Amino acid sequence: MVLKELLVPAAQPTFRSGAVARMAGMPVSTLRIWEQRYQAVGPTVAPSGHRLYGAADVERVLLLRQLTERGYAIGSIAALDAAQLQQVTSTHSASPAGHGVRSARGTAALRLIVVGQALALRLQRAAVVQRQTRPWRVTAVFESLAEASHAAAGVAVDLLLWQTPGLQVSALPELKAAQDAWRVRQVAVAYRFAGAAATSAFVAAGAVMLREPGDDASLAKWATSLEIRLVQCAPAADAQSVRRNTPDVAANPIAPRRFNDATLTAIAGLSPTLACECPRHVAELLMQLSSFESYSADCANRSPADAELHAYLQRIAGVSRGLFEAALERVAHQEGLMLP
Repeated sequence: MVLKELLVPAAQPTFRSGAVARMAGMPVSTLRIWEQRYQAVGPTVAPSGHRLYGAADVERVLLLRQLTERGYAIGSIAALDAAQLQQVTSTHSASPAGHGVRSARGTAALRLIVVGQALALRLQRAAVVQRQTRPWRVTAVFESLAEASHAAAGVAVDLLLWQTPGLQVSALPELKAAQDAWRVRQVAVAYRFAGAAATSAFVAAGAVMLREPGDDASLAKWATSLEIRLVQCAPAADAQSVRRNTPDVAANPIAPRRFNDATLTAIAGLSPTLACECPRHVAELLMQLSSFESYSADCANRSPADAELHAYLQRIAGVSRGLFEAALERVAHQEGLMLP
């Protein structure tokens, strides 16, 4: 994966309720109860009807989830603002659970390498650790990007954090080399001084940027945002892999059905000359595909939360139906059958 693929959009990211529920390790139904009954969080509603949560909303849900798992009733904490939630959470920072309640349930740790000893030490401070929703496992700490590249052990990591006092465009190839060597999913840069040209170049290359803050609370907030991006990025990476092997169903409109069920039933009942009974098999496949196409369309209309998925399945079924209709015409021609 190249740095360009990790480009961070300028717009604030938004997440649907299903994604937020997965991040927090809770059912979507519980999240909706928190929202509707307790007004614990207030996402925006898109014209499509989907509830969209911003990064601050996600952070709030994660904090509420941590506290409810520690015994707090949602009704007693739903009205607290972000600062108050942080204060309540901080009183439990010394809990034996360590890095947070989600780690106690077996959530896989985020694997990272850090370039910069000072940054690595800051990440171990309580103010940062207590904000983590899953454990961070530092695979290695290096003094320079070149050292990180040369020491790569062939193990893929989730995150590369690079701390630099001054940012120069000339460092981009070194960062890219370290990313490739460790097969990093996301790179992030904490810098103290940089010109506009340098920061723009790194953002365009896909790095998540932060002018290094003096206080740990700001660093912790940045770390939390990186967690959110990594949680979002994992399914996206999988989806990209799937799309590379899936036809572009949006390229052309889907044609209406060429044959209805009655016609296909009649074709399936014809006596074939081919030993494999191709007309019957293809006709039966077409009836199944047409039924699934209609079923997906109905699901898309009934369930706004799954509308996108079922619309995609409907188009896949439609494309497949069109291909098999063409196949049926070819088989019919071979068999000398007259199709309507």
